[in-house]
Amino acid sequence: MTPETVFYVLAVVMMLVGIVGTILPALPGLPLVFAGMLLAAWAGDFQEVGGWTIAALAVLTLLSLGIDFLATMMGAKRVGASKPALVGAVIGTFAGLAFGLVGVFIGPFVGALIGELFWLRGVGGQELGKATKVGLGTWLGIVVGTVLKMGLAFVMVGVFVIAWLY
Repeated sequence: MTPETVFYVLAVVMMLVGIVGTILPALPGLPLVFAGMLLAAWAGDFQEVGGWTIAALAVLTLLSLGIDFLATMMGAKRVGASKPALVGAVIGTFAGLAFGLVGVFIGPFVGALIGELFWLRGVGGQELGKATKVGLGTWLGIVVGTVLKMGLAFVMVGVFVIAWLY
């Protein structure tokens, strides 16, 4: 196998793992997809995929990072989440990894719920209804962000494939 072939295989693996990473929070999703595309373009001396295409893909990657952050924050803010709820959502996301795909989807909700209950207890009351609403809102923001990132991942792959073929 030539070194060029090894780079192409590695690039494809990076892109596939990156696409999985748009769902699994432990993986750097779209930055990994972009790195794979950059590696493939570099392995081909930027003949098939040029600098302008790479620059556009870099912008889409940066956009994905902003979308991820904003979608989660907007979902949480819309329902009045506290900072402990947001921290709980992050902790719940990573803890959920231990329970597979179900844990990845339930973890942020449970984490935000526990964080909000912790906060409400600290400010004078345990309101399970409010904490549940915060958990759902935060979770919904994460889901919307994930769907948008998946869409961006497929747009990036499409742009890359079109640039490669034409």
